[in-house]
Amino acid sequence: MKLFSHRMGLKPTKIKIQINSMDNDLRNGLWNALFIFYWKHAREISYKKNMDTLIKRLWVYYFKQPLDTLDNFWSTSYNKIRKYFFDCEWYEVYDFLEFIADKYPDDSVNTKFMSFCNSVLERELSAYRFVSGKITKITSEVELSEVEKALEITEPLKAVNTHLRRALDLLSDRKSPDYRNSIKESISAVESICKLITGEKKATLGQALKKIESKVKLHTALISAFEKLYGYTSNAEGIRHALCNEPNLSFEDAKFMLVSCSAFINYLIEKVSKGGIIDLDDK
Repeated sequence: MKLFSHRMGLKPTKIKIQINSMDNDLRNGLWNALFIFYWKHAREISYKKNMDTLIKRLWVYYFKQPLDTLDNFWSTSYNKIRKYFFDCEWYEVYDFLEFIADKYPDDSVNTKFMSFCNSVLERELSAYRFVSGKITKITSEVELSEVEKALEITEPLKAVNTHLRRALDLLSDRKSPDYRNSIKESISAVESICKLITGEKKATLGQALKKIESKVKLHTALISAFEKLYGYTSNAEGIRHALCNEPNLSFEDAKFMLVSCSAFINYLIEKVSKGGIIDLDDK
């Protein structure tokens, strides 16, 4: 809901997605998430063991400081952590959030924390969201839902899921993103699902798609589109060419492939499941 001052034009409404920056509203909101789910419980008996573990992991693996510099008084440690959070670069805030969500020893708390962070990120027009434990640059909620659905639905399909998660990891690496191999992993996920459906491990993507099409009614244009996408990843400017060490690829290319491949995987699984062609739960 827009506030009165925004509706009346007295206070500007945010319209710029925060990609390579972080304003005070966003940073404050993310700090509040940390406070709600972790810091305010530091002195509670039922949380003490987990919080002690988290703080020690922070000191050793994130700040990389000697353990004997960790103060016995929580207030001292808290002030140091707070100062770091509000002084560090915008991308280090995301590093910090990922670390906390991964290293706190209670996954149920971490899941709620990441969900809360996503609501803050959405509200403050950040280009990033937590997806499968990683903060990832996905600007559309529709895109986000397709990737999340594909990761969830392929959980029992280890080969497919591994390719998708690897594609996401390579795309979301803020220090050294690898768009080339992210695209390769995305298309490999499609290959894997097609091979699982057909049962033919040596089939090319084109061959597998034709066999699936003969059993399940698939849209011809969609099949053609993915055959062309596969061709794109195989040509001289593409991903698999042995001499192509520095292809002209961008975040948008890698994101498009991840989202497109995730959506196609979701589509294929629903089609073959409804058609009774194969039970993927047995794979």
